[in-house]
Amino acid sequence: MTETTQLEHESSEDAVLEYKDKMATCNSIERTDENVLAVSVDVEDWYHVPAVTGSSFSEFEDVHEFFDKWNDEYDYLTEPTHRTLDLFDELGITATFFIVADVVDNYPGLVEEIADRGHEIGCHGLHHECAIDPDTKEPRFTRKEYKEQIGTAKRKLEDATGQEVVGFRAPNAYIGGWVLDVIEELGFEYDSSVARNSLFNKTDSELPHVDTHPYVPKQNSLSPGGDRPLIELPWPFWEVGPVRIPTGGGPLIRLFGESVVKRGVVQSLDRGPSSFYFHPVDIARADFPKVGNTKRRPVYWLFKGETAEKRIRSLLTSVGTERCLPCGTTLQWWKSQHAQ
Repeated sequence: MTETTQLEHESSEDAVLEYKDKMATCNSIERTDENVLAVSVDVEDWYHVPAVTGSSFSEFEDVHEFFDKWNDEYDYLTEPTHRTLDLFDELGITATFFIVADVVDNYPGLVEEIADRGHEIGCHGLHHECAIDPDTKEPRFTRKEYKEQIGTAKRKLEDATGQEVVGFRAPNAYIGGWVLDVIEELGFEYDSSVARNSLFNKTDSELPHVDTHPYVPKQNSLSPGGDRPLIELPWPFWEVGPVRIPTGGGPLIRLFGESVVKRGVVQSLDRGPSSFYFHPVDIARADFPKVGNTKRRPVYWLFKGETAEKRIRSLLTSVGTERCLPCGTTLQWWKSQHAQ
């Protein structure tokens, strides 16, 4: 082993030990009086959105075609990811970063830095491709194809960070019950993709019994009531009479504003542990290239940048940063409370 390789190996081991120490600290905190909030970040760039790549209505068939044809700057991810890491350092929050695995290759050192700074690494697919067709909700891949794809993504992230990757979030949150079966076979322990609400349904089924707290899904299903190791950590909503307004993520806090999202998060925390996520690109200052089917999502990037960052900071602070945990630790907390 060369001196350089030895130093890299020792650095990787130190990062893993730091991560384990940080998780142990999170797990040891007593929070029996209040439900906790799983905070996560979806690490993907502007061209990973379905209007550009990875869906049935994309401008480019996939990420490979995008890079074959794109000759301009593509990295709008690194700067806001550093900004996100600094925000969490400032607030004292350890989070889960669900990472598109091709980020490992296209943004050298970025994934490793996220892990080195003590955060949990989750999988957000290989190239951020929708598992089901957004319109028909039919599978876009066979189970074998999807298992190979996600298995490759999981290994790539584990090799880059030295962490065991046990959490999954479906790209674009398009998910079917069969996806849970596939990821369970790959050794994932939890998923966090299901968003029951009155405005959209990104799943292949109705979700009448899904709430905003963790649950065990049935086999080949997104419905609660299962008996399996895998746990689902769904997204929050604000229930106003018969209407459920989705309040789970960065795009929603940009478009709906902090007040609406805060109401949903706080109400969901009254029901049990809940979650909130955002993307680094939600807080990116630079203007993104105008590419893709803008008719499908004409206002998608409104209020990103400094406005979004202020709203996210305010939300996490008002909820209480001491209640904010990574997804994996949140589910450990939930299981300990559930067993009582």
